[in-house]
Amino acid sequence: MTPLPTRRSLLGIAAVLFALATGPAFAEKPLRIGATPGPVGQTLAFAADLARKQGQNVEIVEFTDWVTPNEAVASGDIDANLFQHVPYLQSAIRSRGYKLVAVEGAIVLPVGLFSKTVTSLDTVPDGASVAIANDPVNAARGLRLLETAKLLTLKPGVGDEASVADIVANPKHLRILELEAAQLPRAMDDVTLAQVSFTYLIAAGGDPRTSLITDGVGDRRYTLSFVARPDNRDDPRLAAFIRSFRSAPVRDYIERTYKGFLEPVW
Repeated sequence: MTPLPTRRSLLGIAAVLFALATGPAFAEKPLRIGATPGPVGQTLAFAADLARKQGQNVEIVEFTDWVTPNEAVASGDIDANLFQHVPYLQSAIRSRGYKLVAVEGAIVLPVGLFSKTVTSLDTVPDGASVAIANDPVNAARGLRLLETAKLLTLKPGVGDEASVADIVANPKHLRILELEAAQLPRAMDDVTLAQVSFTYLIAAGGDPRTSLITDGVGDRRYTLSFVARPDNRDDPRLAAFIRSFRSAPVRDYIERTYKGFLEPVW
C-alpha cells in the first residue's frame, strides 16, 4: 500500500507547481520605465512586449512633462526613464540636485521649427512670434535652430548655455516666447513659428514632414538615454531590458514606423 503524502510534502509539491506555472516573470519585481507619450513611449512599449515574451516583467509609465520622470526615478517610484538627452540631464542635475546617471543611449529624436502660417523660412514676416521650450537646454537648442535658419545670430560659443540674452542680431525683430515643451504643439495656433520636439508633435497627431528645418538626426549629442540612479544603474533587470531594446526587432520597428524621423544609435 502506497503511503499517503504528508502535509509538508504536499506544500512542497504545491510550491514547485506554482513556480512552474508562474515562471520568472512573476517571480521578480516588475521593472518600471518612465517615458513620454508618442514615439518614445510607443517604442518602449514594443520593446517591453519583446521582453515579456522572454519572461521579463516590464511596465512602461508615461508622463506628460519633462520634470516628473526624473523626480520619479530619483524618489524610487520607477527604476529608470527614457526621454532626455545628456545635456538636458546635466542641466536637471545642476538645477535640482538629482543623483542620476545616463546608463545607455537609445535613439536620436529631432526638434523642428513648424508653422501653420508660413511655408518657408524666407517668408517669416518682420515681428513674427516664435515659441521655444522654456527649459534652459532646450531653449538653447531652439535658439540655435533659429540661428541655423538664419533668422537670428547668437553670441559666439554660447552653445547649450544660450539664452535670449545672447541674441546679438535679430533682423526680423522676432518676438521670442518661452513655453513648456509639452505646450508647443498647441502654441502653433497662436504663433508664427514653434520649436517642437518630434515626441510631442507625433503624439499630437502632427506630421514631421511639415517641418521648415530640423536638427537632431545624425547629431549623437542629442541621443536620448536610459537614466537611472547610481545605486541601480547595474540592475540586471535594467541591463536585460536595454538588451531587448537595443535589438534588431526594435530597430526594424523604429525604421518601419517612423521612416527615418527617429534614429537608433546601435
